[in-house]
Amino acid sequence: MGLRPRIEPVSHWHQTEVRTLNLSVDEARQRFAGAAVARLATVGETGQPHLVPVTFAVDGDRIYTAVDAKPKTTTNLRRLRNIAADPRVAMLADHYEQDWAGLWWVRADGMASLLDRPADIAGPLRLLAARYPQYRASPPAGPVISIRVSRWSGWAASA
Repeated sequence: MGLRPRIEPVSHWHQTEVRTLNLSVDEARQRFAGAAVARLATVGETGQPHLVPVTFAVDGDRIYTAVDAKPKTTTNLRRLRNIAADPRVAMLADHYEQDWAGLWWVRADGMASLLDRPADIAGPLRLLAARYPQYRASPPAGPVISIRVSRWSGWAASA
């Protein structure tokens, strides 16, 4: 019999005290851009979703994420194959805390493309290096995934 994680009761959540709100496009983009990590969702050939955590940078309605030097089991990554076959993607950033009044999430839906020419990845790599010191020390070799966001949506438990 394995150990089960203990889930602490949330004592600060009172339905009557929390006013939820849908985020404006600008607020959604701002919260998303401030998150340290997001999840990238792609779709495989059979329609099976594929979800991976990624580091990223936002530039207006563009999101960039790169294949970096962290250890991977293969360079033939499923996310890259999926995007080559079907460029529709979604990214999700969220914030959790024990006081549920601080919860929020933002989703960015869009079309992805793969950038691999040095001239095309230079700008996105500068944006990524500005956010993540690890990329200044060891710049990603690429490719870079460029996402043109067509829809920002989000929710927050409070303003």
